[in-house]
Amino acid sequence: MRHNKLTSALNPSASRQQGVALLTALLVVSLATVAAVAMATRQHVDVRRTGNLVHGEQAYAYALAAESWARVTLRRDARESEYDSLDEDWATALPPIAVEGGVVSGKVEDLQGRFNLNNLVGEDGKASDAEQAYFTRLLDLLGLEKSLADTLTDWIDADIDVRFPDGAEDEHYLLNEPAYRTANRPLTHVSELRLVKGFNPEVLKLLAPHVTALPGYTLINVNTATAVMLQALHSELDQSTAETLLADRGDTGYQSVDDFLGHTVLAGLELDTAIDVGSDYFRILTDVVVGQGQAQLESLLSRADGESRIVYRVRTSIRSAPQAVVVND
Repeated sequence: MRHNKLTSALNPSASRQQGVALLTALLVVSLATVAAVAMATRQHVDVRRTGNLVHGEQAYAYALAAESWARVTLRRDARESEYDSLDEDWATALPPIAVEGGVVSGKVEDLQGRFNLNNLVGEDGKASDAEQAYFTRLLDLLGLEKSLADTLTDWIDADIDVRFPDGAEDEHYLLNEPAYRTANRPLTHVSELRLVKGFNPEVLKLLAPHVTALPGYTLINVNTATAVMLQALHSELDQSTAETLLADRGDTGYQSVDDFLGHTVLAGLELDTAIDVGSDYFRILTDVVVGQGQAQLESLLSRADGESRIVYRVRTSIRSAPQAVVVND
């Protein structure tokens, strides 16, 4: 001890070197500790992220399985029934069902119980006066501006001529920020309405339960249509007559178009909109939660011409934006 003190007294630089060595050692230990904590944190995050991805893919697999179940149900219904109504198996919502690690729920909606917006324009690319009149009545009953019919028709039709007096073509949309042009083709999804002049969120909220966007021309299924849809079938129908048609329909529905047209409240009226009691297009909605993963799937199913196929799927999750997938299976 006396030797160290004597050495330090005789050689001050040696004492300073010992201090620097001690500080260096402490710095190395601190850096190693920080690195170890960072590595452990990163590993924990990676494990969580991997688990979420696995759960998300597992949830999507369950959603596809639920879609397949609905597809089989609808195919069987087409073989066993000549009309579609709300008392059939497909119309019963799938309650939350426990599966390994999560819960699955879902439902099927008849999209031909809604007005197909693509009916506004015929196969020749020109506006249909009859469908235009129906959509205008529907807008009026919902308390919306009738001018929306003109702007939407301009968005879909093949020409670039503005419909008088409330249409809108490229001249209007090119002034937007960002600028874009009219589609001049049928809608692929009702969400496309957000691009059309006048279709703000408030309009879409009121309109959404009554409209759809389907490929080609489709008929309105009076067995699944809402009361306002039925009332829009003719200008002389009021709310009470529409509710009468709805009440007499019940869950079992009308078994034929003649049964519907023969109703007393329709006596003497000639409808300008084509109707049916069957449907070819359905929307399958599934919601799955597995651990920290969630998958929501919207599928458009067509069973026209005796075939059953998925036209498109729109997948959403709590961690990803909607992804549209067009399929032909």
